[in-house]
Amino acid sequence: MPHADLVFTGGPVFTADAVRSRASAVAVSGGRIVAVGADHDVRELVGPGTEVVDLHGRLLVPGFQDAHVHPVWGGLDMLRCDLRDGETEGAYLDTIAAYAAAHPDAPWILGGGWGMSAFPGGTPTAAALDRVLPDRPAFLPNRDGHGAWVNSAALRLAGIDRHTPDPADGRIERDADGAPSGTLHEGAMDLVRRHLPVTTPEELEAAVLEGQRYLHSFGVTAWQDAIVGDYGVGDDPGRAYLSAAASGRLTGRVVGALWWDRTKGLEQIDGLLAKREEYRGGRFAATSVKIMQDGVAENFTASMLEPYCDGHGHPTDNSGISFVPPELLNEAAPLLDAHGFQLHFHAIGDRAVRECLDAVEHAIARNGRNDHRHHIAHLQVVHPEDVPRFRELGVAANMQSLWAALEPQMVELTLPFLGSPRDAWQYPFGDLLRSGAVLAAGSDWSVSTPNPLAAIHVAVNRVSAPGEEEGEYPPFLPEQAIDLATSLTAYTAGSAFVNHLDETGTIAVGKLADFALLDRDPFAGAAPEIGATRVLQTFVEGERVHAADDA
Repeated sequence: MPHADLVFTGGPVFTADAVRSRASAVAVSGGRIVAVGADHDVRELVGPGTEVVDLHGRLLVPGFQDAHVHPVWGGLDMLRCDLRDGETEGAYLDTIAAYAAAHPDAPWILGGGWGMSAFPGGTPTAAALDRVLPDRPAFLPNRDGHGAWVNSAALRLAGIDRHTPDPADGRIERDADGAPSGTLHEGAMDLVRRHLPVTTPEELEAAVLEGQRYLHSFGVTAWQDAIVGDYGVGDDPGRAYLSAAASGRLTGRVVGALWWDRTKGLEQIDGLLAKREEYRGGRFAATSVKIMQDGVAENFTASMLEPYCDGHGHPTDNSGISFVPPELLNEAAPLLDAHGFQLHFHAIGDRAVRECLDAVEHAIARNGRNDHRHHIAHLQVVHPEDVPRFRELGVAANMQSLWAALEPQMVELTLPFLGSPRDAWQYPFGDLLRSGAVLAAGSDWSVSTPNPLAAIHVAVNRVSAPGEEEGEYPPFLPEQAIDLATSLTAYTAGSAFVNHLDETGTIAVGKLADFALLDRDPFAGAAPEIGATRVLQTFVEGERVHAADDA
């Protein structure tokens, strides 16, 4: 038998197979797994040219797969005015001032990543930003990408004043006199975004590679980019992925979700078909369509079955926004399904979740069942009556489990406005698991960290991972917790299933050799310690694509 290229010994190995079996050794040859078992099963495969990695009791897992992520946006933020690490208005303004001083010739100050909990009501002001940027326009989206902080120069350039109406799919935050105050929600961001300088192909490719580097550092070997295609101004990462793939620099496996333009109708399907053919090369293929059905609860644009509360338990007249009218969604979904697209929905509110499930039901009624593996991401509020429909309709539950914890944004900007019983319907991963739904997992980075182990920590404990949030909070709806093996499997085999990457996701003979090597075995420690686990090394087809300094 030929010698292996790479051998891991001294386990443990979490295979993520159907029975969650464990092994202690794995051998790789030609980028594929050729042996899985005990140390003695791989001994004869070790030759003079074999690299042997002694696990020393540290856990080897399949490479993590992020089923909903924005690595190009995240990479751009890291290369621009990066606000991810700030937690207060003062810290953000210091970072912005320093970036502006270091880039005196930049016509715009671009970047983002600020947290809503740093500002009263989650809405920063142009007046504050004007103190450090009085002349040059700034456009700085928040971490969730559903709002942007702009200064007075940007408002003037875009012609936004007290007389500017709110767009149908967004809202201009205003002061007591009706003047724009500096935060733009959802579709209102486009009023400024259309004036931004075009992101160059070189910038986009640099962002692809920076985002990839960062994802690999967390053991992520494959992902679904939740927006590619015609979105925004010059920020379509599709061609950048193709360029990186053609040059051999795209080491991750990428499924692209083509953007469904909510300002258009069924006439855009021909363009999506053309993009799908164009955006296919190497490890990149755009085979999914992303439909953003609603906004987020914090700015009251998540689509709810019942109106939001006013913070004192009284109903308002606002139940959020369904960005795609249900009657159009119910026509679009069957057509896209018939063309072989996977449907990738964004749904935060319970009405949006129901509308997406209804759309898939219409597709099944018209086309029959197939293997497109449609999925709904986020699932913040799910009506209990809709939980079993995921299994019944074959819709995968794409969890962003990092969010299923009490933290300032949830406590101050969400819970008071949801009210009971809706506040107890949030992130029902336990109920979805018990109902038989397929669970996949993702981060939505740059909205939040792409660290799978931080998200897995929350899925198991329903509290934030160490270092992720300030403050002490009790577990959030602990009855919805899932166990460590289930969460690990969702982030590996589950996301591989959603991504149609069937040669990955588990550690089994014949599969591609995509792995993440952890610094410990989290099964051997206490559950509250899961989030302290780090990734030491990451491999794609047996090639090392990341190694920590202490690896």
